Amino acid sequence: MSEQADRMYPARPLVGVGAVIWDGARVLLAQRGHPPAAGTWSLPGGLIELGETAADAVRREVREECGLEVAVGPVLGVFDRIQHDEQARIVYHFVVVDFLVYRISGEARAGDDAAGVHWVTPDELAAYPLSDSVRQMIARGLALAQKPDS
Repeated sequence: MSEQADRMYPARPLVGVGAVIWDGARVLLAQRGHPPAAGTWSLPGGLIELGETAADAVRREVREECGLEVAVGPVLGVFDRIQHDEQARIVYHFVVVDFLVYRISGEARAGDDAAGVHWVTPDELAAYPLSDSVRQMIARGLALAQKPDS
């Protein structure tokens, strides 16, 4: 069975991480390459592997998905992504912990399950069809990252 199929109709929620990657002027968006939400723009991230800490998962996912090395900052929030089918059965249930992270090195490139990546200034975010939860996490991350003492 494929990894994607293992995520469908889960027996329990799956835990993932997301990254608001800040490079001092821009945030990185990733275009999803696989279901659910294939083709949509969101935050880079993915599932936590067994025995892996959330912070380690963020570093690994950003490296695999975007080609960047990052320093992990604070948790920005937690949200649920639940999708039902026509019979009201749960097709997907993810609990996602989003972190503020800072780019250390590397050039952003689409890898692993990302169809594309794009650096975006805060003023350019409005042009992207992002979910409310993603917009909320980016706003929290930028407010924290742009504080004078950050």
